[in-house]
Amino acid sequence: MKQYKGYLLDLDGTIYRGKEAIPGAAAFITHLKTHQIPYLFLTNNSSASAQHVAERLVAMGIEAQASDVYTTSMATATYLQEQAPAGTRVYVIGEAGLHDQLTDAGYVITEEDPAYVIVGIDRAFTYEKLAIAARAIRAGATFIATNADAALPTDAGLFPGNGSLVAAVSVASATKPIVIGKPESIIVRYALNQLGIAAADTLIVGDNLYTDIEAGANSGLDSLLVLTGYSTREEADKHHASPTHIAENLPEWQQRISL
Repeated sequence: MKQYKGYLLDLDGTIYRGKEAIPGAAAFITHLKTHQIPYLFLTNNSSASAQHVAERLVAMGIEAQASDVYTTSMATATYLQEQAPAGTRVYVIGEAGLHDQLTDAGYVITEEDPAYVIVGIDRAFTYEKLAIAARAIRAGATFIATNADAALPTDAGLFPGNGSLVAAVSVASATKPIVIGKPESIIVRYALNQLGIAAADTLIVGDNLYTDIEAGANSGLDSLLVLTGYSTREEADKHHASPTHIAENLPEWQQRISL
């Protein structure tokens, strides 16, 4: 069994489900810490800050600090910093995590003549926000999506994900977005830079073939599909991007790498 030097770990469906940690997840994080193996929690969630995500994990009994978390809001801000200087005007559909990250990076959030339109999950999405975004993009603004997840897992089942909002803006503006989050390689590249481990030595772990496993395939990383969330073994057998490894859960994987 290959011994990986770093891990990129999905959260929902991999580390926790709803408001509860998945059995064995906390022990796996302890295993990584004990063996001094670097890792990052890599999430497509743009609504919460890294600090908020870390606090949520701690409340579930999982060791975490803000520095252990990398979100699509963080990746979006980094991408924007490669494209435009601080002070650039941007229009944002999104929640506090995205607004705060972009403001902290020095961007001016405004409806007036923005150079970029950035769409993250927004549970207060309105027709007016859609119209503002579409007009700006048609006027020449660059369209960026934090992620394109079709569904958002909740305790009450699957709710519309950011991909639903992105699709509305895309149709209204007749423009396809630049997507930052998984399965795109942009967020993985930034996460690897923060992790400080080469792609060939890093394993990306997740429960979703369409985000986590495809992100590995698109970025040159081996991948582990855990069967504790979205995708099944049968689906993996048919999926165009096959996971490098499949495990029922993190305890099974921990046992394999400990042999």
